[in-house]
Amino acid sequence: MSLGIALAHRGKRALLADTDPQGDLTKSLGWADLDSLEAMLANHLNAIIEGASLDPREGILPHREGIDLMPANIELAGMETPVLMAMSREQLANVWVPPPLKADYDLIIFDCAPTLGIIPMNAFVASDSVLIPVSAEYHLPASAMTGLLKTVGRVRQQINPSLSVEGILITLSDSRNNLAREVEETIRAQYGSTYRVFDTVIPRAVSAAESPAVGVSIFAYDTGDKVAHAFERLAEEVFCRG
Repeated sequence: MSLGIALAHRGKRALLADTDPQGDLTKSLGWADLDSLEAMLANHLNAIIEGASLDPREGILPHREGIDLMPANIELAGMETPVLMAMSREQLANVWVPPPLKADYDLIIFDCAPTLGIIPMNAFVASDSVLIPVSAEYHLPASAMTGLLKTVGRVRQQINPSLSVEGILITLSDSRNNLAREVEETIRAQYGSTYRVFDTVIPRAVSAAESPAVGVSIFAYDTGDKVAHAFERLAEEVFCRG
């Protein structure tokens, strides 16, 4: 959410796609009653599986902070089995974003659940790059990062040769905390020579935890907040790389 809106501040047209069945992105942008929404990502995946006709723009919601949203709710969890049984099951999200829809936006950002299931796999196949957020609140399990990077590598080798790692983003960092500093140093030492680790570090702040509860980004909640400034810097890093 914050990266998408920060990029919108730079004049980029961004579509955020919620691919988490919990719908946290959707709720954070102000749509608390998920069951009242007429069309969501689950509807598009189901339509593709059944060969039904559904405009890929159906259900896209404009947000007052300059981005668009394809919402999700718990129905997406019920799509796991149908997607697994579908033909070309890894390509469904890619089918949902045909060239005409891509032409409407400068960026389409998939917000994924922290799993390596079939729905995130679809997001990887439909994407050009993967941005990996890592919390500085605990030491990152090496197996988790290794598993994710191996999955990205397999997708690149077998399905989507253009997929890359956009970068590793350190989040929820408290510079006063020794553990946070150790985690950052470890990530930069272990992965910095192979992958991009963003210079920007997203700090921990109460305001960033409060803003989703009122359905706005940190920029609308407190434009002078340190987290808002950090995401502006992150957008600059992403923007400069293109």
